[in-house]
This record gives sequence, C-alpha cells and structure tokens, in this order.
Amino acid sequence: MNKLYIIKIGGNVLDDEKALKNFLKDFASIQAPKILIHGGGKIATRLGDQLGIQSHYIKGRRITDGPTLDLVTMVYGGLVNKQIVAALQAHHCNAMGVTGADGNLIKAKKRPVGEVDYGFVGDITPIA
Repeated sequence: MNKLYIIKIGGNVLDDEKALKNFLKDFASIQAPKILIHGGGKIATRLGDQLGIQSHYIKGRRITDGPTLDLVTMVYGGLVNKQIVAALQAHHCNAMGVTGADGNLIKAKKRPVGEVDYGFVGDITPIA
C-alpha cells in the first residue's frame, strides 16, 4: 500500500522563486500519492496594498477581516494555486488545485476569540 504524503510549504518557499522552482521539481518527482498545502506568502500582502486592503498581523499571524478573507481566497485559491498547478504540470506531474471549501473537503469552525481575535480564521474540525 502506498503512503500518502501531505506536504505544506510556507511563505519562505513561495516568496523565493528559485526555492519554489526547486521544491516543485522535487515534489513532482515523488512517485506516490501526494497533497501539497500552501498559503500565499507575501503575494496577498502586495496585492492587498495595491487594492487598498491593509494587512494586519499579531505575532506574525494575519488577522483576517472580511476584505482580507476575500483577498486571501482570491490569491491562495486562485492566483498562487493555479501558478503551482501549472508549474507541476510542466514537470509532468498531473495536478489539480482545490480549496478546503471545494467539495466541502475540509470542515472548519471559526476560531474562538481568546487573547487575540484573528477574525475569520478557522480551526479544522476533526473527523469523528
């Protein structure tokens, strides 16, 4: 039975063109079922600035208000996702990009307000 590899990349890889290119080449070479999870790096912040949506962070974590939710959905689920899919296809790695909302793949609930209110940030609901 094949293992399923679930790999998450963060902004340090996404924001470094050479690192991303090398990572995607290595990821494509994995000859087993695999899932790549990604955020958006600084792209969402740059596009937000262009659109007049200011980013707010507490301890390095993005605060997600309504306009920011729209922004990160557009950037993470659209622009960045499709760029990654196209790069993987170029490495002969058949790929498709989805978000947690597609097909109700990932269930989550809004994170309760504690010391910090992160806005529309959610926590994944475990499958029972």
